[in-house]
Amino acid sequence: MTARKSGSRLETEIERCRSESQWDKIPELVRQLSAKLISNGLCLEKVPAASPSLSNKNTGSPLSNRNTTERDQEIITCYEKSGDIALLYLQEAEKVSGIQNRSPKPGPTAQDQELGYFLETGLQRAHVIHFKNGNLTQGVSRFREILRAVETRTTQNLRMTIARQLAEILLRGMCEQSYWSPLEDPPTVSPLDDPTRQGHTHSKNYSLSRRPRVYSGENLFCPQENTEEALLLLLISESMANRDAVLSRIPEHNNDRIISLQSASVVYDLLTIALGRRGQYEMLSECLERAMKFAFEEFHLWYQLALSLMAAGKSARAVKVLKECIRLKPDDPTIPLLAVKLCIGPLHWLDEGECFAKMVIDMGEKAVEFRAKGYLAIGLVYSLKATDASLRSTQEEYQRKALGAFQRAQSLSPTDHLAAFYLALQLAVSRQIPEALGYVRQALQLQGDDVHSLHLLALLLSAQKHYHDGLNIIEMALSEYPENFNLLYTKVKLEAMCRGPEEALLTCKHMLQIWKSFYNLTNPSDSGRGSSLLDRAIADRRQLNAMTLPDFSDPETGSVHATSIAASRVEQALSEVASSLQSSAPKHGPLHPWMTLAQIWLHAAEVYIGMSKPAEATACTQEAANLFPTSHNVLYMRGQIAELRGNVDEAKRWYEEALSINPTHVKTMQRLGLILHQLQRYSLSEKVLRDAVQVNSTAHDVWNSLGEVLQAQGNAAAATECFLTALELEASSPILPFTIIPRAL
Repeated sequence: MTARKSGSRLETEIERCRSESQWDKIPELVRQLSAKLISNGLCLEKVPAASPSLSNKNTGSPLSNRNTTERDQEIITCYEKSGDIALLYLQEAEKVSGIQNRSPKPGPTAQDQELGYFLETGLQRAHVIHFKNGNLTQGVSRFREILRAVETRTTQNLRMTIARQLAEILLRGMCEQSYWSPLEDPPTVSPLDDPTRQGHTHSKNYSLSRRPRVYSGENLFCPQENTEEALLLLLISESMANRDAVLSRIPEHNNDRIISLQSASVVYDLLTIALGRRGQYEMLSECLERAMKFAFEEFHLWYQLALSLMAAGKSARAVKVLKECIRLKPDDPTIPLLAVKLCIGPLHWLDEGECFAKMVIDMGEKAVEFRAKGYLAIGLVYSLKATDASLRSTQEEYQRKALGAFQRAQSLSPTDHLAAFYLALQLAVSRQIPEALGYVRQALQLQGDDVHSLHLLALLLSAQKHYHDGLNIIEMALSEYPENFNLLYTKVKLEAMCRGPEEALLTCKHMLQIWKSFYNLTNPSDSGRGSSLLDRAIADRRQLNAMTLPDFSDPETGSVHATSIAASRVEQALSEVASSLQSSAPKHGPLHPWMTLAQIWLHAAEVYIGMSKPAEATACTQEAANLFPTSHNVLYMRGQIAELRGNVDEAKRWYEEALSINPTHVKTMQRLGLILHQLQRYSLSEKVLRDAVQVNSTAHDVWNSLGEVLQAQGNAAAATECFLTALELEASSPILPFTIIPRAL
């Protein structure tokens, strides 16, 4: 009553001053009156529920639960009603200011309008109370009502905040089952709400002569599920954050710039959640690219961009961004390790990978727990450089460095199965078979179900000519990893050796069935040449990227030579051109599924060649050719078939075409050398075979062929040396080269 009397007294005093024209006193009286009113436009919410003024009029007792609920509804109704009036007022004010701005008379512009205390409270308080009471359904509905209202320049910042808050609720608090369309009424019972308040849902019981205008029309987009709506809201928020960004670095704008950055960072973090759930890393990286205007010296945004580029497969750009991350956080060893992973994986930038690995090692005590990973990374770099080297002395030097690095990694982290595994793999590549067996068994003791360790053990057993034992290991590994094509390729080879080619062909057929079910793609050779190769895109790219496949440049070795990578790119380009000229359309989408399918057909063709069945081998090779017409592997296989049929000149032509695509394919070089030997072109044959030995000094069949050529030329001493080398290498030769196992961090 005191406040009310005080208000009446001030109002009377204002009226008296107006009647007496004492205008200088009125502003102070108005300020006093406003202060009194503010302490009173929040009465219902501020007065405690047990206040005598709100007690039961008959008994004087505090309010019952039912009356408390009614009081809450009355509070929310007041706020929602005031919020609707505020939106309508701001829309009308902007309309009036627009008319005034078009007239010659000066007047206030829309930019002069600001949300006052009461307007902002009316717009923001209702949903806060809904959420505080555990009623997410009504809170989300109120958010949507505000966002559907026609926008004014005055409410832009508020709308960005509300859009971001609603997106966060949709992503973190709502599942697809509890979602309802923005155009539908909210459900009366929802799992989102506090179960103790079920039956106490708020219902609008007020009417306004005019409501704020909302967006309407025939072509408006309406989201159908929670992630879709959250993404729409976040993209709107991102657009507004970019538009209103404060980029100035002068001290006066420092606080505004920090607020602008924080607001944008929250939006981009939520975008990462929304797009990451869908595997839309390409779109995410594009969004984060736009954030770079905020990102000066901001590690978080740079790092998010780098990770999104990695996930999107943009490896070269990701490495450049990671370099900036390293500059911003030079003592964090995980960043250069990520860069190494890209350099030795998809990019094959071995020199850059070596630099990044050395960064981790050189951090010393700052990154003591990551030093083993650093040595593991540089060991992989040296191992791959040894594979790439063309000179035998260079190969041996890099192999020695790789062994030293893996040994250091294993001594620093004796419980890390990867260190023991890669040490075993490098020893195997260097043909130190007994030592390799010791370390691979150690790796399996640390991680008994590691697929690569099991595969290496099987190959080592095959190198010792224990083919049945190796096949048993492969079958045991396949029981855990039934869709691993690397294991299946090795199984085909071992079965052809142990159980006969018919068993190997059954495995090839099984691989085709796995391919169809796993990738769910249309094989162009299944339904006629004119049919579509890809009826639909792959549903989930992450599933494909999760599989480790050998490089298509050589299904025998999984080689990742730099020349092989270049050859693969040439093959892809030529195959697309050739396919476009044929009745089969060029393949679209990720290449891994099609490369895998081509390898399956080529393995089947090789089995048929071993059975001396050129017609069946030709059919299988043609299936691979439908996918990659100019693959050097396809051309090599056609040369094999021509040899089987006794067409030496045709075989020579196929081998020469294969080498024009990939000049370092050892098997093609070996077969071409033998054909030149048959044609009595001994000097050229010797040159081709010596080049093959330079590429792969452990290929025993190449050494044997070179010995035959030298013997035919009368160079008995050199021939004998070649034959002895071939025998020594063959004694430790696995069923497939050890390099079929991928080397990646």
